[in-house]
Amino acid sequence: MLLNGKTAIVTGSGSGVGRAIALRFASEGAQVVCADLRLDWAKETVRQAESAGGTAVAVECDVADEPSVAHVVDGVPDRLDIIVNNVGIATPRPGLKLEEHTGEDFERLVAVNFRGVFHGTKHGIRRFKEQGSGGVILNTGSVAGLVGWGGSVYGATKGAVHQLTRAAAIEGAPFKIRANALAPAGMPYTNFAAGFGLSGDVDALARQVGAQHPLGDPITAEDCAEAAVYLCSDRAANVTGVLLPIDGGYVAK
Repeated sequence: MLLNGKTAIVTGSGSGVGRAIALRFASEGAQVVCADLRLDWAKETVRQAESAGGTAVAVECDVADEPSVAHVVDGVPDRLDIIVNNVGIATPRPGLKLEEHTGEDFERLVAVNFRGVFHGTKHGIRRFKEQGSGGVILNTGSVAGLVGWGGSVYGATKGAVHQLTRAAAIEGAPFKIRANALAPAGMPYTNFAAGFGLSGDVDALARQVGAQHPLGDPITAEDCAEAAVYLCSDRAANVTGVLLPIDGGYVAK
C-alpha cells in the first residue's frame, strides 16, 4: 500500500495510461480523483477501482481550460498529495509531415498536450504551497520529446512538457514539491493506436511496434502505471526532475 492515505488527481483517467494509473493508485490505497473530459469514461474507471476495493470519484475536466483544472484542484476537500497530468492527444493524421500541419492542428496539440500540463502543474504547485507540506507532480511526456520520432509538433509539445517538468522540479524543491515525467514509447493498446494508422489487427501492430524496442515488446499502459506508483510514492522521496523513459531501451540505442 505505497500510497495509503494519499489523495491523487489523475487527468485523462477515463482510458489508456490515465486509467491504468488511477487503478494502480487505488490498489495502493490512494483516494483517486478521476478527471476526464468524458465523464462517462471516468465513471467507468471509478467503477473498476471500486470493484477492486479502491476509493475513487469521477469529475469532468477539460485540461485546455484553466478554470476547469483549477476547479478540480480546489475541489479536493482536504489535502492533495499528488497530481498526474496525463492528458494527451496524438498527431491528428497518420504520417503527417511538419509542413502539412494546419494552424488548427498546431493549436489543438499545444492546447491539450502542453497547455493542459501547464495548467495542472501550475495549480498543483499553488495548492501544494498553500498546504505547506509538499506534494508530487507527475507529467506524461513521450520518447518523441526526447528524440526525433515522427509527429513533429506532437514531439515538440512533449519536449515542452519535459522542460516544464524540470523547471517545476527546481522551483518546487525548496517547498518539498517533486516533479517528474514519464516518457513512454510505442503503446499500440491505447487510444494512440490511431496515430499509427491502425486499420486492422492490433496484435500485429503491437508486434511491429515492439520490434522497434531493444527488449522486443510494445509498451503497455500498465508499464507506465507501475513507474507512476514508484515516482509518486515516498520511496522516491529524493527523486525529482527525472524524465523516465518507459521504452524497452529505445532511447538507449
